[in-house]
Amino acid sequence: MGKEFLFIINNIVLKKIITIFGSSIPKEGDSEFNFAYQLGRLLALNNFNICTGGYRGIMHAASKGCTECGGEAIGITVDLWGAAPSEFLTKEIKCTTLFERIVKLIETGDGYLILKGGTGTLLELAAVWELMNKNLAKKKPAVCNSEMWREIVSVMEKQIEFEKRSSGLIKYFDKAEEIADFFKSSLS
Repeated sequence: MGKEFLFIINNIVLKKIITIFGSSIPKEGDSEFNFAYQLGRLLALNNFNICTGGYRGIMHAASKGCTECGGEAIGITVDLWGAAPSEFLTKEIKCTTLFERIVKLIETGDGYLILKGGTGTLLELAAVWELMNKNLAKKKPAVCNSEMWREIVSVMEKQIEFEKRSSGLIKYFDKAEEIADFFKSSLS
């Protein structure tokens, strides 16, 4: 294992954790599901563990890919929808409210990956971005993927620059390999 990405305490290896946000809608065989699965695998193969919201879609795909390659998949869940957590989670942390869940997802990650999603994913992206932008949380590597996020980030960056705040906090990459490489270089 590449020790440059790991902490070792009392002979226990603690890998950096990438929190992944994204839609619960994609199903196996969908391009978004396959992309998240590939990312889960690549992150695990590069000595990262992952954290997700713990349920279906992108969360399930990334957890499956990660655990199949020996990584840990942490699920931060909240029982609002009566859904069963992904069977690929290696650890589940249960929250009582949606906002507690978002805070825990953000606190758990050493880096953030925002994949295609809806308003819930938008809320998570906005929370990560706002906390870093206003120096309310440590700046950590954050990556978006999907044309939708590219457009939203581009529009917001113009406003952030106008407000003379920290720009460039959210990066964008098209390919899974680019994303894994970015986290490797940012978190080494």
